[in-house]
Amino acid sequence: MKFTLKGRDQTSSARAGILVTDHGKVETPAFMPVGTAGAVKCLHMKELREDIKAQILLGNTYHLYLRPGVDVVAKAGGIHKFNGWSRPILTDSGGFQIYSMTDIRKFTEDGVVFQSHIDGSKHYFTPEKAIDVQRSLGADIIMAFDECTPYPCDYNYARNSMEITHRWLQRCVSSFEEKSCPHGYSQALFPIVQGSVYSDLRSQSAGFISGMNAPGNAIGGLSVGEPAMMMYEMTDLVCRILPIEKPRYLMGVGTPANILESISLGIDMFDCVIPTRNGRNGMLFTRNGIINIKNEKWKEDFTPLEEDGEVYTDMEYSKAYVRHLFISKETLGPMIATTHNLGFYIWLMAESQRQILNGTFSVWKSQMVKQLMKRI
Repeated sequence: MKFTLKGRDQTSSARAGILVTDHGKVETPAFMPVGTAGAVKCLHMKELREDIKAQILLGNTYHLYLRPGVDVVAKAGGIHKFNGWSRPILTDSGGFQIYSMTDIRKFTEDGVVFQSHIDGSKHYFTPEKAIDVQRSLGADIIMAFDECTPYPCDYNYARNSMEITHRWLQRCVSSFEEKSCPHGYSQALFPIVQGSVYSDLRSQSAGFISGMNAPGNAIGGLSVGEPAMMMYEMTDLVCRILPIEKPRYLMGVGTPANILESISLGIDMFDCVIPTRNGRNGMLFTRNGIINIKNEKWKEDFTPLEEDGEVYTDMEYSKAYVRHLFISKETLGPMIATTHNLGFYIWLMAESQRQILNGTFSVWKSQMVKQLMKRI
């Protein structure tokens, strides 16, 4: 994997770049639609590729491991051949999903015992197994196995969690170096900075992760309930320590406003379920603010979803029609809303890059953040 910076904003830490993998390039800043089980809910791969113009997808190791199973995906030739997506893919290690199952998992120094949310069966993940599974799944970028701390958590818990994440990372790296991708192309391993909301721990973790000299780095354990300003403070601190020449991935973030603020701090890659999950529930993101398409006010509004006429995909539907679909419980409603939201997110990334390269990002960002947070 190679990463090249194309330009930097003069009044913030925002950057534009190109990340190149064996399955193609990704222009950054980039948003990764979440395809947890190898598919983005409500969408065909053709729509993601041709209408939305997504460059990279995110899959999840935990879910793919449980269903359909690693062997099935491996026999297909890897995740790209299994799901028909020929562009880059990143897989999360499953640490966040295991973290969220507080009642059905147990952490030890060696790994984590957890129960399947599907059938209650017991499974055991170690750092080595997380790497083996992701090697077999075959994503272009794979994540180190970590412990994601909850918010709030006390200092000692956060420190111990960070330290075990660092020890697990060393085991992940050793396992990664001992094996190769069975599908004949290269993979990149990203470590994850932890430390909760404690500045000294975040600094220590960022320094440790920087010393691993990985091709890219991630920031985890944020967007888990802490105030947005605290998330920005930790992100800024970590970005000032992580190497400039490597891509930075802020995991699980976020709203359009969160993303623009984080781009200004030096983040290159994002993923979040917000555009798809909220879209399925009738919340649409536009350049002028947020629309609840199920509200009565849209019943006879025959204007396009985006008020200024911007179309993010090849589709163009009126607010009244999309509202009608939701009220009638037609499946097409969530499909249109999901496509619109992801198209908007991808547009936001492309426009951010254009503004960075034009030297106008900071002024544009300040104006956009105010608009994006409004309820229309």
